[in-house]
Amino acid sequence: MAKNALLEIKRNLEAHVGQRILLRANGGRRKTIERTGVLEETYPSVFIVKLDQEQQTFKRVSYSYADILTESVEVTVCEDEGEMRITYVKS
Repeated sequence: MAKNALLEIKRNLEAHVGQRILLRANGGRRKTIERTGVLEETYPSVFIVKLDQEQQTFKRVSYSYADILTESVEVTVCEDEGEMRITYVKS
């Protein structure tokens, strides 16, 4: 079941390559890190986000699809009509 969930998350992200996203990641010790950037590319196990220049010293970050599944990372796609959050709903 987890493998199907990871594939579903990957497919959802692939549809938004090139779009602006907002990342909320668990930074440890009750700290949440928020970053914005562009979803640059998806790979079999990870996805790459090119960060906005003024925010961080890092240019790119990568996260695994399991990070979304375990809710360590929350991805929100910024669309013209509003925002769309990419999560996995456990059934």
